[in-house]
Amino acid sequence: MATALKQANFQLPGELLDELRATVGKREQSKFVSDALMRELQRLRQLKAVDASFGGWQNGKHPELTAGVDSFMCNIRKSSRGKRSDESASR
Repeated sequence: MATALKQANFQLPGELLDELRATVGKREQSKFVSDALMRELQRLRQLKAVDASFGGWQNGKHPELTAGVDSFMCNIRKSSRGKRSDESASR
């Protein structure tokens, strides 16, 4: 299902508009601007989410990470490797 398109008028600095016209074909300019705007809005939503979640992580709730993430990941990988080799031996 196609999204309904609506027209919007924006003022852009002349140099920016000139570069857009020189870089992107006439029939592709709206899509180009739309895609760029979508990416920027997504980036801003992500920054807002990061700011909103600030302080959510508390070290006391994650004692398994006191030795560091690298150590934690090595231990997880070792434990899963052992399980896989045990399972293959029983087949």
